[in-house]
Amino acid sequence: MLSSIRKNPVESRRSHAVGLRAKTHGRKRMTPQDRERYIVQGAIEFFSEHGLNGQLRELAQALGITHTLLYHYFPTKQALIDRVYEDLFAGRWRPEWDILLEDESLQAPEKLVRFYVQYASVILEREWVRVFVYSGLSDRSITDRYFDLLKTQLFPRLLRVTRQWKGLDISAAPSVRESEAILGLHGSIFYMGIRRFVYGLESAMHHDNLEVLVTDRVQGYLNSWPNTTPNTHAMPNLLQEPL
Repeated sequence: MLSSIRKNPVESRRSHAVGLRAKTHGRKRMTPQDRERYIVQGAIEFFSEHGLNGQLRELAQALGITHTLLYHYFPTKQALIDRVYEDLFAGRWRPEWDILLEDESLQAPEKLVRFYVQYASVILEREWVRVFVYSGLSDRSITDRYFDLLKTQLFPRLLRVTRQWKGLDISAAPSVRESEAILGLHGSIFYMGIRRFVYGLESAMHHDNLEVLVTDRVQGYLNSWPNTTPNTHAMPNLLQEPL
């Protein structure tokens, strides 16, 4: 999995390039749509290995195509990064999660466990985690956009679901403690991916015990939630601030 991190960097680049080029065998004649999809998938793998500062010339070489052909499909590096974001991040948010989070027939513990088991299963893969981390270490163009998505699609729903479960007023702005609790829950799920795909700890996030691990985190989150509604002088809302 992460053996390349422990190898000589030059050997890692060479083996990765050979692996990508091998995928071109038997695919010399591709439709424009297939070629574009091939470039995007190759870019996802390349950026997960070398970071977003990886050179497009090296990517083209790894894919077995010319630099000119790469620019024909993606005139700028940012255009390629934007496409990677849409395919790898925004495109993986499932519409059924919106329905699940709004389902009033489910109690908070069951709802949150269901959501985060599905979320972890879909989102926390090697390329997703590593590209996300690399973006945070560079220009944050991917991480900022993804957190904007979470601030719209997820965090307000977590706040409402949890307050309803606790019998608290759902209309007040979240306090710092509530914001930290939400970010702590979400971060604890993501950290399973960090341990496995960045630290190389194979025991993290195995699917056969994923539900148990998620349940433990959800229970800890609900148990630690403040039992009072924040007043009108609550501290700044961390869920609305750049992270």
